[in-house]
Amino acid sequence: MIATDRKPHVIEQKIWPERYARGWHVLAKADAITSTPQMYNYFGTRVVAYRGEDDNAVHVLDAYCPHMGADLSKGCVSGNSLVCPFHAWSWGADGVCDDIPYAKNIPSKAVIKSWPVLEKNGLLMVWNDPEGNLPIAEQEPAKIDDYYSGEWTDWVMNQVPIQSHCRELVDNMADMAHFGPVHYTAVESFSNKMKGHEFTQFMVGGHEILTSGEVPMTSIAHYEGPAYMTTTMTGMMDDKPVAVHLLVSHIPVSTKEFHINFGVMMKKIEGVSEEENKQMVAEYTKLTIESFQQDIEIWDNKILNDNPVLCDGDGPVNLVRKWYQQFYTDIADISPQMTKERSHVTVEGPSVEETLAKMHQSAA
Repeated sequence: MIATDRKPHVIEQKIWPERYARGWHVLAKADAITSTPQMYNYFGTRVVAYRGEDDNAVHVLDAYCPHMGADLSKGCVSGNSLVCPFHAWSWGADGVCDDIPYAKNIPSKAVIKSWPVLEKNGLLMVWNDPEGNLPIAEQEPAKIDDYYSGEWTDWVMNQVPIQSHCRELVDNMADMAHFGPVHYTAVESFSNKMKGHEFTQFMVGGHEILTSGEVPMTSIAHYEGPAYMTTTMTGMMDDKPVAVHLLVSHIPVSTKEFHINFGVMMKKIEGVSEEENKQMVAEYTKLTIESFQQDIEIWDNKILNDNPVLCDGDGPVNLVRKWYQQFYTDIADISPQMTKERSHVTVEGPSVEETLAKMHQSAA
């Protein structure tokens, strides 16, 4: 044994309460929701999603019928309502019971939760708020013009389960040092910017997939709220510029498990057939998920560390955690420190804009 008067660091682990972040969460691709009810186990409960036959809109309700507890996802859609498979009670899109076939009067308590939904960018999102407030207008995710342009492929979606708390994924926004050991990325510049409900990571570096010749890849990862994150990556493949949008949006199952809805769409290569473009997206998705598996193995085997020993080369881990805490705090108690505008440079180097200009020059 080596004698030392230095005390070992004791890791502190926060016990997260049964509370889930306020904000928009991706449930599925929008076109995956039909008039056949679909069940999802999230936010410590079960919800059911379906598309109305009359309005063609998606509706999300609590899945358990308050009458006798049946699972409404096993029922059927009638008009815009959902009919329970047990006793045929009908529940409107607003969560209010609108018919009981064998009763003269509908109980005033016959109401279930109707979740606010948003169909945008080819995705279906649900709004969670532990205080029961309606969605905050300025926190609606921005429109991705590329999705609607016809110049990009559709999302190729996969789902990845993680046995930990959602914060583990959000930590990656500041954790510059893991990109080398885990993702074999040689970081040339790395910075963060936060303001209000948004947090952004800017990175330039070498990458196995999106690096060719002397031009590195660029990456802009952007959170709009606690769970909706999109990343735009550019690089060179076979001396051609390649642009990719990634969706890395998590949704909590419980305080100890979450799912990542992982999507990829790629700008179509001119002169290449539709089928070849689809094959490229499929291959890129496969390679990206293989790279992502390295994160998953670490997340599934590490513990939550609420007082990490950080060094001067680490990114602003405590800053992103302070920003993230606003979504678990009652709106009246959110402090300015959680939302004020800040910037942090971890590695100074070529900017995303400079690298993109170099990439286009190289391709010309």
